[in-house]
Amino acid sequence: MSTAQSSALSDALVLAAPGQPLREGLDRVLQAKRGALVVVGDDPAVLGICSGGFLLDAEFSPQRLSELAKMDGAIVLSPDASRIARANVHLMPKATIPTTETGTRHRTAERVARSIDVPVISVSAAMSVITVYRNDQKYRLQPIGWLRDRADQALATLQRFRSRFDQALSALSTLEVEDTVAVGDVVGVLQAAEMVVRIAREVAGYVVELGDDGRLVRLQLAELMDGVAPALRLVVEDYLHDAPADPAQRAKAVDQAVSLLSELSSEELLDVRRVSEVLAYPPGLAEAQVGVEPRGYRLLHRLPRFSEALIDRIVDRFTSLPQIMRASLDDLEEVEGVGEAKARSVKDGLARLAEASILERYQ
Repeated sequence: MSTAQSSALSDALVLAAPGQPLREGLDRVLQAKRGALVVVGDDPAVLGICSGGFLLDAEFSPQRLSELAKMDGAIVLSPDASRIARANVHLMPKATIPTTETGTRHRTAERVARSIDVPVISVSAAMSVITVYRNDQKYRLQPIGWLRDRADQALATLQRFRSRFDQALSALSTLEVEDTVAVGDVVGVLQAAEMVVRIAREVAGYVVELGDDGRLVRLQLAELMDGVAPALRLVVEDYLHDAPADPAQRAKAVDQAVSLLSELSSEELLDVRRVSEVLAYPPGLAEAQVGVEPRGYRLLHRLPRFSEALIDRIVDRFTSLPQIMRASLDDLEEVEGVGEAKARSVKDGLARLAEASILERYQ
């Protein structure tokens, strides 16, 4: 499923996913080499374009759907597809509603979906395909075997990019404690993180379509995505140029930068200068070799039992990670909420992270 699919269409695909009674009924219609037009929703707006047919108000079952599809008219279901409201209905959407379809059943399905916010499903006997329409979007349901193969391929790709992201993040940690970070190092982490997020969206689409058959894919996806989004935000927070001092305003600026990163095209994401613009770096600093200093949010978040507010106060006081690492215990204790124990935790914790990062780099 495309990452551009709306949540409304995703909800419709959930209803028609493998393992759901509606999908079983649709598959039965296909196996019988028949067509069908199904509207999932029986509110007044839907009934307002219905003509003829008969009222059923019967419990849904795949067998009933298959039998009712023998008639030419549309089948109207309740919004959760648990009941069959009407059958053999003639749908009359406005002919002026634009459609890209050519077949009568598909034209009607698209026009109904464009005029009323309900899922409309068209089963084509001639082409043996099931198409889901919702608002201005449509999606052709794929065979389960094809979906499994694509999900496996996407997961394998996601694993490779997650490994690349972990390596880039680990290298960044080492460079941070050595105070030798360049713009290109930061951009490399953001590029890898955004690629992981984009591939994960694709996998999530397959999970929706696989329904009950996607449980293992869902578990693998959750494992591979663990910690990626928080790390991405913290890297942006560390390196966003001229980030506001106020926590709420800074959070908003970070959200905006993450959003801008997600909107970059694949070609733009590979451009160091274009990604640097997301961090609001002026042209003179948007070069891969230009040195930059982290504020220290990400490494401080790796220390145990440090609240957001306390980390904010430490960074506000010292402004950068190198300054924090050079601060004495007395300097740290001057920060509100940092007593002797917390000050020692900062010194010892950052020293351990520095040692671990350097050892990892040179092993």
